Amino acid sequence: MNGLLLIDKPTGMSSFGVVARVRGILSRQAGNKIKIGHTGTLDPFATGLMLLVVGEYCKQAGEFSKLDKTYEATMCLGATSTTGDPEGELKPWSDRKPLAVELERVLKTFQGRIEQTPPIYSAIKINGKRAYQLARAGKTVEMPRRTVIVAELKLISYDYPFVRIACNVSSGTYIRSLVEDIGITLGIGAYTTELRRTRVGNYTVEDALKLTDLTGDLLQRSLLTSL
Repeated sequence: MNGLLLIDKPTGMSSFGVVARVRGILSRQAGNKIKIGHTGTLDPFATGLMLLVVGEYCKQAGEFSKLDKTYEATMCLGATSTTGDPEGELKPWSDRKPLAVELERVLKTFQGRIEQTPPIYSAIKINGKRAYQLARAGKTVEMPRRTVIVAELKLISYDYPFVRIACNVSSGTYIRSLVEDIGITLGIGAYTTELRRTRVGNYTVEDALKLTDLTGDLLQRSLLTSL
């Protein structure tokens, strides 16, 4: 059993939980353990498209992980979070309400090639350990800055304190960090309350399977093998 699966991850579940769920269903269908991997994680609070590689396609996981991605995110202005999302400790910063024109002006400054520091609560490995594991253990984590590309960043809606944005980004871009940097530039702070991945390369979430609908037969029929 080999191929690529498009899965729409629900909120509240880890990416590893999604892999385990699909592996269990396919393994029961096949009568033996099926090798499955992911090509890029989504935070538990996030939703959207995950590409899962099955069987021999696991060898191509690195290629799929390098594909550009599209996200839709909701920012909350005026506060920060220790994790950059709703799961962290929130700290009020400012109650100033920026105008939409100011928001759009700031968003434009983050388009193109930018430098960002990934969040300490991330799966990036530091000296062989996941950054989030070190952070949860109370250890100081020095995250290396990286260059990423934000090909497009646009304002969808603004109803203070919530801002909805859509962005096309290169692989390795952290939307939580992008939102935090936008909040710092505005001088009022911001964190991500909702995050949905809608595209990876040429694959879109509209073509993805929902976990609630999964059966062994459906997964087998949905395996993509002509890429």
